[in-house]
Amino acid sequence: MRALLIANANDADPGFVGERFRSHGYAFTECHRETPSEWPSLEGHELVLLLGSEWSVYWPAVADSVQAEVAVIHEAARRGVPVYGICFGNQVMAHALGGTVEKAREAEIGWMDVVSDEPMVIAEGPWMQWHYDVVTVPGHATELARSAVGPQAWRLGRMFSTQFHPEATETMLRRWATGFGAEELLRIGSSSEELLATTRAAVQESRPNAERIVDWFCESVAQSEYLDVLNTR
Repeated sequence: MRALLIANANDADPGFVGERFRSHGYAFTECHRETPSEWPSLEGHELVLLLGSEWSVYWPAVADSVQAEVAVIHEAARRGVPVYGICFGNQVMAHALGGTVEKAREAEIGWMDVVSDEPMVIAEGPWMQWHYDVVTVPGHATELARSAVGPQAWRLGRMFSTQFHPEATETMLRRWATGFGAEELLRIGSSSEELLATTRAAVQESRPNAERIVDWFCESVAQSEYLDVLNTR
């Protein structure tokens, strides 16, 4: 089974989430946000996975790429192709399906817990967070988890998203916590060393928790009855 993976060129690793999707039989076609003209058609793909980004949906400089991603989401909705969005992917999905995206009143960076309505599916943590924006979920979507800052997971038909990063591995966090990422951590009173020390323990829980989300997505969300989400907004 083919899956379309949309990510930035420098951060296209789907981590634990990708590993679990592969165990369900998916193989990824990698698409970079910087070059939407090179993306293949959705034809022949049975899943769309949208990863995070350093971008914000509302930045004028990335408007064309955001619109290309919105077009993929709309096409997936029309075809009934399941979509899973993570962090920036969550924000693009909210934007595409009738929700909103704006700068959050405070950043969420680090390993944090969430409040889950379905803790046997979406564990309450710890989950990796690294973002500055917040969404309002589309009007007909079901919010499934949240933090004090805003929604953390929601579902609409065969569309599902998380604001947190279930895919995050220790290798991934080593990359995020260098350069500009290290500066961001210092600004919030943390450090690369502190984050990586926490990560080594946190991934022992987050990995099986991520696998549980992907299993549920494949067995429940992706197999659910088709819902015309473009006409329920």
